[in-house]
Formats: sequence, C-alpha cells, structure tokens
Amino acid sequence: MKIETVSSAQANLYRLVDQVLETGEPVIIKRHGRSVQLVAEAVNGKLAQVRKIPDLVTGNSDNLPDQHWDKEWQPFI
Repeated sequence: MKIETVSSAQANLYRLVDQVLETGEPVIIKRHGRSVQLVAEAVNGKLAQVRKIPDLVTGNSDNLPDQHWDKEWQPFI
C-alpha cells in the first residue's frame, strides 16, 4: 500500500486516482499523524444487476416429472 503526504497527493492527485482505479490498491494520505485512504469503488458485475424473480422455480430438473400441477392448472375453456 502506497503512503503519500497531503502535499505530494495534491501535486499528483490525477496520477494517484488513475493508479488506484487501475490497480485497485488503495493509497494512504497522511496529515498531522492521521491518515485517510483513497480507495476505488467496488465494481458490481453483471450478475449483481439481475433482478430477482420471487416466483422462479429452482431446483434439479430431474425432479420435474415428479411435480404434480393438477390442482393448480386450469385449462382454458
């Protein structure tokens, strides 16, 4: 993890931001004995964008022949 002073970080802010975004490694900026971190935001993949379907049937497809839908299914007449 890279450690920078405030004055150094200020002079190189754009380079530090690009570095953190490219590597994912945070940069610590110290001032008067205290520190803050420059950290890249977590990137969510495509699966995080998939909406949940509450009525979706999940499970083993081998069990489908054992399902009985007689009570729930009503034919169109």
